[in-house]
This record gives sequence, structure tokens and C-alpha cells, in this order.
Amino acid sequence: MATPPETSSNFKVAVIGGGLVGSLTAVYLARRGWNVEVYELRKDLRNSPHYSGRSINLAVSRRGLAALDAVGLEAAIKHTIIPMKGRMVHTLDGKQNSQLYGVFGEHINSIDRKVINEYVLTEAEKYPNVRLFFEHDVRAIDFESNLVEFEAKDRQRVQIKADLIIGCDGAFSKVRGQMMRKTLMNYSQEYIDTHYVELHIPPTPSGDYALDPNHLHIWPRKSFMLIALPNPDKSFTSTLFMPLESFNVITTPETLVDFFRTTFPDALPLLGRDGLVKSFFENPKGALITVKCQPYNYQHKALILGDAAHAMVPFYGQGMNCGFEDILLLNEILDRQIGSEKNPTQDQMLHCLDEYSRARHPDATAICDLALYNYQEMRSSVLEWSYLLRKAVEGWIYRRLPFLGIVPLYTMVSFTRIPYSEAVRRWKRQTHWFNTIGSTTKRLGISAVSWVLGRGIQTA
Repeated sequence: MATPPETSSNFKVAVIGGGLVGSLTAVYLARRGWNVEVYELRKDLRNSPHYSGRSINLAVSRRGLAALDAVGLEAAIKHTIIPMKGRMVHTLDGKQNSQLYGVFGEHINSIDRKVINEYVLTEAEKYPNVRLFFEHDVRAIDFESNLVEFEAKDRQRVQIKADLIIGCDGAFSKVRGQMMRKTLMNYSQEYIDTHYVELHIPPTPSGDYALDPNHLHIWPRKSFMLIALPNPDKSFTSTLFMPLESFNVITTPETLVDFFRTTFPDALPLLGRDGLVKSFFENPKGALITVKCQPYNYQHKALILGDAAHAMVPFYGQGMNCGFEDILLLNEILDRQIGSEKNPTQDQMLHCLDEYSRARHPDATAICDLALYNYQEMRSSVLEWSYLLRKAVEGWIYRRLPFLGIVPLYTMVSFTRIPYSEAVRRWKRQTHWFNTIGSTTKRLGISAVSWVLGRGIQTA
């Protein structure tokens, strides 16, 4: 897929972070003919064991696939993804209810975080103008001189110079921290009162899936929930989300098994007692954070993408998709502003980065808020009649009366590239009309009942 670009460029980019967003950023910029160096704190994950215990399987949808397709990577990962056409809701009494994501057969796709990261890293490495460096820890950034200092794995200090520094180093970004020293950046972070632990549902003894593989399985229990996403090896990666104090009271295998027997009775045999105990007590308990900031760039010198700019909780499945769309949007701006320029000027880069920062912030903020909202929906609302009624009505109107412009929120977020902020605006407008119609119908119903009762009294 990689095609050697022209190498006449003297423009050098240092990408800090070789995860999902950092590796795809390298591919995009390498295709522009720029010289790209990627610096990753961890070891090369391609040489690491598959299972980490802290993954939270990913769901790739329209936005992420569009970014991969633009550089020829969508086809390469097709065989590694598993379509999920809807949620399978597991009630306390063991019943399963399918709630489809789309009315036209749309689906999201389960994919292993490590697998997709390996594909994109390997693709980046094919370009002659890309170099990958692992086990390099950022120690200092001098934006005035465009210098970045690292500590390498042998504890030696390494200093490099780059025309542009791009931070793709996650929610606790060191690049963002250094930028905050130089510019008036608004910044906020919020932990939610929920932690998670990764569990594992193995294949059946016959080697098949223990659950329907074409659904995202949810066990909603109001204040906490269990989910499970399918893997190509016929297993499921399962994750338990609940308040930290609930984790803290489970201190023995017996209390753990009793908790699952009471709250997730149909999941316990799937997980297996021994497997559940091992995963629960050996895997780390992760915290969930939302990060918002603005602006995303410092002059023409630095930019942050992905979680470094807008970390979100995982409940809308948009973290990776949003990060990948960051790169796609940045590339569209670069195409429009500077075309195929191999050696952009500082003024050109300033205009591009400023435009990106202004354009992306409203959408990034919107999806961070939607991700928090969707946690309430997944753990509780999916069981409520009012939620199910609106979902059914919106779906019917979207299918039968498209000229009305009513599009379900999930469809706008997961199956289109409608900007997140525009999706929220339209959703709020639709909510207003649904509430208005509901209130009017209720008032008319009450009035009708009163009229009938009044006529009855007069007749009597």
C-alpha cells in the first residue's frame, strides 16, 4: 500500500506517540513527502504479548474507516474485524433482547487494539521517509528552538530538532503539558466515578463463540454494567464497569462469585469461575477520564491530536474513530491550504494549524459529552420503555419519511461524518419536537378523558 513519495522535502515532523493516532499520523504525513520520526515511550508492541488486561476492545465505525480508507488501509484490516449489528441486552432474568444500531443494516465493527496498531505501524514503516524509535521518553521540549529531548532505553539523552512537533501521546500528554507553559490554553479534566477491569469469555469446548458474535453484549444494571465484544479467535473480551467502592468490597473469590451469581447469573458460566477470579484479581483496575482543552496548536510549531487533545470515556466507541478523523480533517485542511507543498512555510503551517484547532474543538467537545451521556444509556436507559419507544419512532421516521430530516443520534455519530457538534444540535432539536409532541398528546389525552367523564356526569 505504501508508495515511496518524492524525497525532496526538508520539512521534518516529530510525532510523539506511536499508538493508534500517532502511527496513522505518520502514514498521512509521509504520503505528503515530509520526513517523519515517531517516538514511542513503550517497547514495539509488535514484539509484545497479545494480552494486556487493559485493552477495552475497540469499535471502528464510519469515521475511523474513512480515515483508514483514504490511505488504503481499510481493505487491509477487513479480515480482522467482526461486524456488530446491534446491542444484545442481557436482563437479570437471563433474557436477551437485540437492539439494532441502524435501520438499514448499518453496523459497527469489533477490532483488537493491538492488531490495528500493528497494521498501521507496519504500514508507516514501509515509507522511506519514516523512522520509528521505541522506548524514548520525552524529557523536555524547547519550542523556540524546535528541540525535543528524550531519554532512551539505555538512559542516554537524545536531542532532536523538528519543524513541527505533533503530540499523539494520550490523555496524560507531555507535549500538551509543555504547550501549556507557552500558550494560554484552557484545560479541564474529569474522572468519572467508574473504574473498569477486563475479563475474558473463552470459546466453547467445541471451539465456537459462546454468544452471538454479531452483537455488542451488554448486561445493564443501572449503576454498573458488563459488556462483551467478539474476537476473531472465537473468544469475547469482556469488561466490567462499576464504581470504585463496589470494586473495593469484592476482596475474595467467594464474594466475587456471589456478586456475579446475583447480578450476572447468565454471564458467570460463560466466564468460568476460575477464569473470572484470575482476571478480576490479576488485571489492573483502570480509571476513566475526560480531557478537554483549547487551542490544539502552539503557533506553527506544535499540535496535539487524539486523546492528547480530547480524551473521552469509551462508551460511544468513538475514541479511536475521533482520533482517526482528526488526522483526516487535518489532511483535508493541508490539501486545501498548501496542496502538495513539500516545504511549507511557517506562515502556511500557522494558518493550517489555526484553522484545524478552530474547526475541531466544537466537535471534540461534543463527542466527549456524548460519550458520558451514552454511559447512562448503556447501563440504564436501554431497559426503559421511553427510550425504546423513541428509538422505534425515530427509526420508523428515518426509514419511511426521510424528507422530514429526522436521523437517530447513533446513526449520525457512528454511520456518517456529520460533524459531532452538528449531530448534537440536530439531536437536541429532534428531542425538543419529540417532547413537544409528547406533551401535547398527553394534554389532549387528559382533556379527552375529562370531556368524556364530564359528559357522563351531565348525562347521569
